[in-house]
Amino acid sequence: MRRKIAAGNWKMNGTLTQLDQLNALAKHHPAPLVDIVLCPPNTLLAPAAAQTAATSIAIGAQDCHAAASGAHTGDTSAQMIAEAGATHVLVGHSERRCDHNETDTAVCAKAQAAMAQALIAVICVGETLQQREAGSTLAVIAEQLAASIPDTATGQTVVIAYEPVWAIGTGLVATAAQIGEVHGFIRDRLIARFGDDAGQTFRLLYGGSVKAGNADEIFAVADVDGALVGGASLTCDDFSPIITALQNSSA
Repeated sequence: MRRKIAAGNWKMNGTLTQLDQLNALAKHHPAPLVDIVLCPPNTLLAPAAAQTAATSIAIGAQDCHAAASGAHTGDTSAQMIAEAGATHVLVGHSERRCDHNETDTAVCAKAQAAMAQALIAVICVGETLQQREAGSTLAVIAEQLAASIPDTATGQTVVIAYEPVWAIGTGLVATAAQIGEVHGFIRDRLIARFGDDAGQTFRLLYGGSVKAGNADEIFAVADVDGALVGGASLTCDDFSPIITALQNSSA
């Protein structure tokens, strides 16, 4: 059975004082039935990893560079992220794809760099509102999956996060039917490419305005193995109920 994941993306939020939220979260969930991963800004990676070392919380980065080193001002390599104590890294988030024009090829290279450093790559895919309204959602997802996931990926090294761009930070949430359709499609694509056993081990997360109020409905959808949460992951009060809902769905 796939172990579910509650992942939080702090984006460009958080200072050292906010690490108190990690302590609170660890106290609320000392022995969770699901994996808990928080992705703070790079400035907080090392202190967050040190603070959570003896807890159930894992730390991830929000991005990495594909190269191991070099003249890439402002970027961070996968090795640097691993040395800071992180175990996961997001790649291909829609805000990176849109704001920084990241291509599927670039995302794949970043995932390969992460895997080379024994980091779990959380590869994000998702369609825009225009693409959904045009009826091309599954075609877009198929293209992103094919070009963003390395051929050497396994269910142990890669997690897939489906985040419809139109539902990120907007308050809009895909319906259970929409989520189920895309997650089922992703699962079928993974099985077709990597084989039944491998395809069934990949964990699929949903992201897009996930909150305590809609978590139960989302986690009841087939092939949803957890969530990639944005704003609601910034505080223990908001994130803890989502973790509890995911645990309840795992029981």
